[in-house]
Amino acid sequence: MKNIFVDGYNVINSWEELRDNNTGSMENSRAKLIDILLNYGTYNGYKIFLVFDAHLQAKSLEKREKISKNLIVVFTKEGETADSFIEKYVNRIGRTSEVLVVTSDSLEQQIIFQRGAVRMSSIEFYHEVKKVENKIRVESDKNQDGKRYTLEERIDKEIAEKLEEMRRNK
Repeated sequence: MKNIFVDGYNVINSWEELRDNNTGSMENSRAKLIDILLNYGTYNGYKIFLVFDAHLQAKSLEKREKISKNLIVVFTKEGETADSFIEKYVNRIGRTSEVLVVTSDSLEQQIIFQRGAVRMSSIEFYHEVKKVENKIRVESDKNQDGKRYTLEERIDKEIAEKLEEMRRNK
């Protein structure tokens, strides 16, 4: 399974549709990103770690929330940036697992590349996610168009005959 580490605030600030002036608040932006990544990860079978900085929050502890088997949301502890959290985990698994890190921080991109991960900028990731959303939409439309059945096709022939008889006898 491919592991993807996403610098949450970096992505939010890079994607126009997620910036808080479009969503109303940073909380709404985080929720929308979680929904987007949940669909993306589930469709592709990827395990995604969405990491948010909490390093400036006094006395904050690391918090992890498993949204699904494909998505874990992490808020770092006081004094720990999303970059340092991602570096720590990539250092552990980067050379033994397939790892992608999504961030537009150029220094972070260099560091994670040295530790065995592949990098993708937030904007590149945006286009990747939109491509997958379109695939999902097309597949969904195909499935809905091809599966329209009449009542007669859905029920047992004997029941259909009884219903028709009832209709005629009113």
